[in-house]
Formats: sequence, C-alpha cells, structure tokens
Amino acid sequence: MDLARKRCKPCEGGTKPMNKAEARKNLKFAEGWRLKGNSIYTELRFKDFRNAMGFVNRVADIAESEGHHPDILVYSWNRVRLTNSTHAIKGLSINDFILAAKINQIK
Repeated sequence: MDLARKRCKPCEGGTKPMNKAEARKNLKFAEGWRLKGNSIYTELRFKDFRNAMGFVNRVADIAESEGHHPDILVYSWNRVRLTNSTHAIKGLSINDFILAAKINQIK
C-alpha cells in the first residue's frame, strides 16, 4: 500500500482511534517510525542546524497541504523529533501514517 499517494481526511465526530494491532500493521508502511502510546514518532539527525530547519520547513509545507500537523521538536542543534497523532480522537488514525509516508519521501 502506497500511503504517500493518499490524502489526509478530517476525522469526523465519533471516529475511533486505531487499536494497537491496526497501528502495528500500518507501521509497516512508515519505515523508520515507531509506535509509542497513542502516537508514532521518528527521530532524525542532520549535518547542522540549517539542514535541520530546512527539513522542518519542508515538513511544515506537507503538513499544511494535508491539513494534518505533527508535533515537531528541534533539539541539540541538529536533531528533529516528529510525533504524529490525531489529537481530535486522542489516538492514531490513518492520517498519521499517510503523513509519515509523505515525510519519509523528503528525508
């Protein structure tokens, strides 16, 4: 399944978050991402601060176009941690994995 070709869709009221089994199954399509609680995350290291921030800006462009936004942490001047979860449902949705797949394309 090529999640990077899909588009994020707003979660409607009453949407239930993925269970752990579904999340693990979808994690296969988001290489380099790990499951932790009700979210998935990845950590990346860059040559320098400028490259880290350039990557963050590209992630921001993708997030805006998809209407689905990760939590972004820049630390130790060249590291970025991205965490995806669907806050509206307090858990994971397919949108989190779609966004992860799209982000993987720009790593």
